[in-house]
Amino acid sequence: MKLLAAVDIGTNTIRMLVAGRQGGSLRAVERMRRITGMGKELRATGRIGEREFAESVSSLREFRRRMDALGVVQYRACGTAALREAANRDSFLEAAMAAGVKVEVITAAEEAKRTWEGIRGRLRNGGSTVVMDIGGGSTEFIAGGSGNDSVSLPIGVVVACGLLPLSDPPEPWQVTNARLYFSERIRAGTSSWRKRRFRRLAGTAGTFTTLAALNMKMTAYRPEKIDGYVMSMESLRNWEKRLGSLTEKERLRLPGMEKGRERYIVHGVCQAVAAMEHFGTEKLVVSDAGLLEGILLGIPDGKGERG
Repeated sequence: MKLLAAVDIGTNTIRMLVAGRQGGSLRAVERMRRITGMGKELRATGRIGEREFAESVSSLREFRRRMDALGVVQYRACGTAALREAANRDSFLEAAMAAGVKVEVITAAEEAKRTWEGIRGRLRNGGSTVVMDIGGGSTEFIAGGSGNDSVSLPIGVVVACGLLPLSDPPEPWQVTNARLYFSERIRAGTSSWRKRRFRRLAGTAGTFTTLAALNMKMTAYRPEKIDGYVMSMESLRNWEKRLGSLTEKERLRLPGMEKGRERYIVHGVCQAVAAMEHFGTEKLVVSDAGLLEGILLGIPDGKGERG
């Protein structure tokens, strides 16, 4: 089976999925992820910071070596919110190319479409589902169905951390204020959907997979356990309260917490609670699939670089 690779250059995390494809199904061969915090300085300076720039390029070089070792024949590397905004984007793209990875900066609309394509095969009755993808720079909402009806809001957890700083540990009013802020941004951003009714929320990307891992006290990440995991609104509220009462060091000691995410998880769970309240859903379905799978499924459409 010929191997394909997808790379997602996100505001907080850079990820790669290598898989074989048969028709519309994928067989994962290897996953890699590095938290580089590429957008950490973006709101303050408008640029990718020097340290984050170097670490991100180093991660791409590592991914390139792994693609070569596995015999990947075709890949597509996509940059999202941070690279859509960074003033030094062109310099980063040149450095990535020198490291052996050609990066394409995709629009928010394509990001949402690819995320839907990656997740829809895991869902039943997708038309009654709203998908939420919490990133570092932006958060996407996709109304189930065609996947073309989407909203992108600049409230990703890295951005939110700068807009709504928390003390360590946070004060209760700070957590409440963050949730109220997210509630208003989600309400305004999805106002055109006010007559739609959704039966459930499907969550993809690091905030949701981390919450599922925390709920299961997972010491080693197991995607097959995460994918399809169901969480209730009550459980999310409990995590909002618990995580919002701990220091970053205390959060990092929790089974299931990925190093590098302890700083952002409170903003993430506040967003998740705000979204479920807004859409009136009581059930969250966590998906391990999302943008990477959608990128892979789109490669035969003519997108992608030769391995």
